Amino acid sequence: MRIVVDLNRCQAYAQCVFLAHETFRLAGEEALTYEPNPDDARRLQVQRAAAACPVRAIVLDHQDGAERGVTS
Repeated sequence: MRIVVDLNRCQAYAQCVFLAHETFRLAGEEALTYEPNPDDARRLQVQRAAAACPVRAIVLDHQDGAERGVTS
């Protein structure tokens, strides 16, 4: 799985950090950092975090061929 976050769209609501703190982090109060290629063990957490983003700034690319270009 590959994660891409549109940092221009991100408003630092931090729902992703709350749901997948091993993958998404806030640096300071507003700067989001993230692991672009998390382990498959974190897949469900990352999918839930992407779905919870109120501005839909997180895009997931499932590299296993099952799903491609799922946006959340």
